[in-house]
Amino acid sequence: MSDAELVLRSTRVITPEGTRAASVAVTAGTITAVLPYDTEVPASARLEDLGDHVLLPGLVDTHVHVNDPGRAEWEGFWTATRAAAAGGITTLVDMPLNSLPPTTTVDHLRTKRRVAADKAHIDVGFWGGALPGNVADLRPLHDAGVFGFKAFLSPSGVDEFPHLDQEQLARSLAEIAGFGGLLIVHAEDPHQLAAAPQHGGPRYADFLASRPRGAEDSAIATLLAQAKRLHARVHVLHLSSSDALPLLAAAKADGVRVTVETCPHYLTLTAEEVPDGASEFKCCPPIREAANQDLLWQALADGTIDCVVTDHSPSTADLKTGDFATAWGGISGLQLSLAAVWTEARRRGHGLEDVVRWMSARTAALVGLDGRKGAIAPGHDADFAVLAPDEAFTVDPAALQHRNRVTAYAGRTLTGVVKSTWLRGERVHADGEFAEPAGRLLDRTH
Repeated sequence: MSDAELVLRSTRVITPEGTRAASVAVTAGTITAVLPYDTEVPASARLEDLGDHVLLPGLVDTHVHVNDPGRAEWEGFWTATRAAAAGGITTLVDMPLNSLPPTTTVDHLRTKRRVAADKAHIDVGFWGGALPGNVADLRPLHDAGVFGFKAFLSPSGVDEFPHLDQEQLARSLAEIAGFGGLLIVHAEDPHQLAAAPQHGGPRYADFLASRPRGAEDSAIATLLAQAKRLHARVHVLHLSSSDALPLLAAAKADGVRVTVETCPHYLTLTAEEVPDGASEFKCCPPIREAANQDLLWQALADGTIDCVVTDHSPSTADLKTGDFATAWGGISGLQLSLAAVWTEARRRGHGLEDVVRWMSARTAALVGLDGRKGAIAPGHDADFAVLAPDEAFTVDPAALQHRNRVTAYAGRTLTGVVKSTWLRGERVHADGEFAEPAGRLLDRTH
């Protein structure tokens, strides 16, 4: 403690060993000690007494579409990282699409990094993309520091990021497995999607029927078989179908190197409550029924699902038309993810330690940042969120920081207010005010 520059004190600090009253010492942006609550603070250190507000590690969101450059009118690094900071997120990993160019070559990665460099309010890393024909680009991207590779098994929704067929999947996965990389997969079977009824129009029930659970289940089965054959490491993105859970549990038990994520909207919103024409609720795969949601929560509790991420995928408001077939598919959730998940988790008997495990510790581990992020422990970056866990608020789209203030959570009452967010010991957000961008660009190698 003697060389501490900053001490954050709270009656409730969430550490890997549990929640306790503690004083957290910070020097040069790094946590140096987690000490008893009443430890004497040296005169040279600044004390931040948080009272009974909960001090938790900053969240790590590994599934964010920033869209910058190329579609910055949809979202951008300045606005996305402000929204993240407002929601207690201190690290995000940007998806390789819907930016132009997509992050599918080293040159495109350099372009993305140049754009992000002076706009990031929090730390930002990058995924690469696995496309038909870019197998030769995968190793160079890995060496350049991307955290892994995103692939679609069905059309992505943007022409510049085509999906992999089964042969292309096998080829890309073999290459990635050869250098110990990670493939993260949007798993829906294009043949089952093509065979599903496609009515279009404003009825949510028709949209839900067009993206059946079987499309997810089939694609996940294909991915698991390839991962087992190649002893490759794979990650299933945004799981919405509870029918796939037995497949995933069996694969994990069999030693297949697979991890699984789901999203706040699948855990907190249900098909039964989506109004017709309300395409702010549209995402792919879709929000499903309440009974399906119950099983997703059970899978989080038993570890079949590893983590929770936003899949923040915004667009301009005009693309959210009243026709579910033509509207852009994506939920904007960065600023509200912690509150949304905590509200429902608490109702179901889970604690904040569970939420931190799903949204910080395990997401940091997914991308190999668990030695630096995702825990209040010595040696980790001093990234924190300060939460008033019992304070409720009603979601007002006008109060959101992301560029287009369209949200499926409008008007909902959520519990859990982020009072401040800290990055390497510096307060980057507090009570709606933001510091100048201080985020770093992260890569897999350091």
